[in-house]
Amino acid sequence: MRPMRPFNFNTSAELFPAAIRKKKRAGFAYRRFGTAAEAVRYAMEELPADSLNGAYLQVEEARFDQNGIRSLYESEAFPLPRRPRPVQANTDADAA
Repeated sequence: MRPMRPFNFNTSAELFPAAIRKKKRAGFAYRRFGTAAEAVRYAMEELPADSLNGAYLQVEEARFDQNGIRSLYESEAFPLPRRPRPVQANTDADAA
């Protein structure tokens, strides 16, 4: 088994939407980023949570799903400042 290389956040990356979208207006289009760090930050800070579900990040030959993107974002090695996601109102809790 070969040792795992550290992830290179400076490599270019592509962010793909989920293959099937029920709500097209809530989705996003394919985007290419100069660095994986920018792609990860965009996915975590700019996309609505339902758009991130099913999306994936392609960095060289590696693919990262929603959980993988979140792991990269929460990594100590993540090089960009993090911004907290806006808190969305939970209508289920309000109805109770």
